[in-house]
Amino acid sequence: MKAMILAAGRGERLRPLTDNTPKPLLKVGKYRLIEYIIQALVKAGITEIIINTAHLADQFPATLGNGQQYGANITYSPEQEGALETAGGMINALPLLGDKPFLIVNGDVWTDYNYQKLAEKQLSTNCMCHLVMIANPTHNPLGDFALSSGLIVSEGDIKSTYSGIGIYHPALFAGLAVQRLALKPILLKAIANAQISGELYQGAWSDIGTIERLQDLAENLNT
Repeated sequence: MKAMILAAGRGERLRPLTDNTPKPLLKVGKYRLIEYIIQALVKAGITEIIINTAHLADQFPATLGNGQQYGANITYSPEQEGALETAGGMINALPLLGDKPFLIVNGDVWTDYNYQKLAEKQLSTNCMCHLVMIANPTHNPLGDFALSSGLIVSEGDIKSTYSGIGIYHPALFAGLAVQRLALKPILLKAIANAQISGELYQGAWSDIGTIERLQDLAENLNT
């Protein structure tokens, strides 16, 4: 299975740090945020990695190279400045991702989730994607979607938050051209057709979207 790390965002809430460094390349503890993800993917046996880039894009190959230092093969999917949003970036990278299900990870996520579980997962015939959900963090108290008998549903008494980790089938984007495109409307359409499965992960996870969360992670990694 191939993996794609979403790394094209501007990281406005992490300014001024992201004025000169892309958010996934910010260092916290021993490594950069994206390096934790790459190392975890390689540990799970996933070595074919695509990274989409836009903001300060040249820094990614300059820092990560072709992935050889991590035991990976990294390919870059460049986008225009301002990026294509999540779905647009994935559609743009489909020629690199191929025609089989692929793993997606947000480039600003830190977690101890074992990606091998997803690498070994087979999507059912009608399933377009499988999302890893987490308990609602303080910055998203209402959650995104609910889980019901292993399926993601749009409504429910208890909602959880999409972690930014999942498996996607290229067919989810059939007929869609490369354009600036958000992911949620596409997910909602598939959810309405009962085409998305999910799981709830209760381990360590953090969306490093602010300087405060970056500092909190640094403190936790040093303890």
